[in-house]
Amino acid sequence: MPMNENLFSSWAAWRRRTASRLVHRGWDAVRRAGAVTRDRPGRYRFGRMGVGTRLAFPQGTIFGEPWIQLGDHCVIGEQVTLTAGMMPGLDLGPDPILHLGNGVVLGRGSHVIASQSVEFGDDVFCGPYVYVTSDNHSYDDPDQPIGRQWPRSAPVAIGSGSWLGAGAVILPGARLGRNVVVAAGAVVRGEVPDHAVVAGAPARIIRRWVPEDGGWQPPLRTPAPVPIPEGMTAEQLMGLAELAEPDPTVPGDGAS
Repeated sequence: MPMNENLFSSWAAWRRRTASRLVHRGWDAVRRAGAVTRDRPGRYRFGRMGVGTRLAFPQGTIFGEPWIQLGDHCVIGEQVTLTAGMMPGLDLGPDPILHLGNGVVLGRGSHVIASQSVEFGDDVFCGPYVYVTSDNHSYDDPDQPIGRQWPRSAPVAIGSGSWLGAGAVILPGARLGRNVVVAAGAVVRGEVPDHAVVAGAPARIIRRWVPEDGGWQPPLRTPAPVPIPEGMTAEQLMGLAELAEPDPTVPGDGAS
């Protein structure tokens, strides 16, 4: 290859690398500046925004903020929609409509739609693209477009400590107890008791904690993970991981 072509190729590669770095640095700066916190609410005026709570940028659709209360240390992912009321600009009265407890996590692309009360307890963790709504379309009149018929609405409550897997759907009237697990893609309606695991569409209980029968029924298939000892450093954890890895130079190592 001629020298001038070599130089041109190196120069073009350098320009692409530099442009890529600048784009990523610029986007990181935009994300930091666009994040919404208690001290930097931007254009939003929530009924309450707790200490340490953060809405990642870019945000999804947000309206009815005066009737939305966010607890302390909540993590709201990118493109999350939070709405109170059927549409912007309504007076929804003196009481909050949408309430997130402390430590709630809403994964990227999730939607929480509330025209009636929707309440999350503390430490509820949601995967990406979870959909929680107090409203559902009705289709009673066969002569009217479904989108023009008045929806059916009912309050929703999600108990503290629950975990909603990716793509889970929580329908109007659902009431989840404490520490409930909702499997990915499940569609939940009605009552779910404390310490239950639900899956499917429509969701059904597939496992429950029954103390009088010795714990989880049916029993868990894997042992509980060993918690990390308090005060252990990252270097110590890496050392333990290396000890746990089988040595490929030793025949049979790790096979038992």
